[in-house]
This record gives sequence, C-alpha cells and structure tokens, in this order.
Amino acid sequence: MKIKAIQVRKGMVIEYRGDLYRVTEAVHVTPGKGQALMQVKMKRLSDGTNAEHRFRPDEPVEKATLISREFQYLYQDGDDYYFMDMETYEQIHLNKEMLGDAVYFLMPETVVQIQFHENKPVGVELPAAVELKVVETEPNLKGATVSSSYKPATLETGLQTQVPPFIEVGDVIRVDTRDGKYLDRAK
Repeated sequence: MKIKAIQVRKGMVIEYRGDLYRVTEAVHVTPGKGQALMQVKMKRLSDGTNAEHRFRPDEPVEKATLISREFQYLYQDGDDYYFMDMETYEQIHLNKEMLGDAVYFLMPETVVQIQFHENKPVGVELPAAVELKVVETEPNLKGATVSSSYKPATLETGLQTQVPPFIEVGDVIRVDTRDGKYLDRAK
C-alpha cells in the first residue's frame, strides 16, 4: 500500500530498496532554506541493520501489508522465545534479535500480537502494560512519598527502571511496554 512519506510513523513497517524495515524514528524537518523533508531512521527486519533516509514529504513510500495473529508466550530456550497460536495451537519461535527490547516484557502466558508479512513473522506487538515483580532495589525509606525522587529497580525479566521509594523487593508493579516506565503498583 502506497502512502506519502509525511504519513510515515515510528513503529510502521515499510518496504525500502527491496527489504522490510521497521521505522524507529520519523521526524518532519523544515529547514530555513529549501524544501521540507522526512528524516527517517529504520532497522532492517532481516538482519537488524540500521539505515537512515530522507524522503520528500510527498514522495510515495510502500507500507508493508501485515497480518496480526494472537499468540501466547510460552517459554525461552537460549536466544529463542516460543509462542503458541491461540487458534491453531501451533508453536513458533522467534529469536532474541528479532524481539529486541520486547524480551524484557515477556512472562509466560503473556498474550501478544505477532505480525506476519507473507506468512513470515516480522514483529511483536505487546500489550500496553505488563505486571512484573521487583527483584532488586534499594531498601524502603520511612516516610517516603510519591513526590520524592525515584530509585533504580531491577525486575524479574532483567528490565531496569525507576520506581518510587516506597516500592520494595517482591512488589509487583505495572510497567508501560512502550518506554519501560513505572505506571503503578499492581493490585
């Protein structure tokens, strides 16, 4: 499907020079002199190579047609992560390189959307937030309030994030999967 370069957004998968790329950054630049342009940073899905290109805003760009299917994360074996199709119970595995930072949000039984292009998996769409247990953080400070400064914490998947001072080891917190930031304490 053709779209104009001005419509390219972070997270989209586009076809560029015969390969599929996931857009990691898309910025509309209007220099003082000359024509406006779209500065696009992207990562090739086949091997993770980074690329950068400047498109004219009205230049046609081929947006890849993706089909999403619901899968449940099962387990990890080395660098491979195994998922089960929720309809057919068929299992597939994706490697750590393809999943990228998504590995920090995967817990057994997490339901995700796996995106396919021509029956080949090309990416994973996570739920908006996940619940993870804190395995390491500094001790609780008595009298600390939410408005105090944050402290570092390591979660059960290895993700490192900043949490309020009242969060302790063993607490389960909700984390935003887009940026890995603390949202709130899980009930």
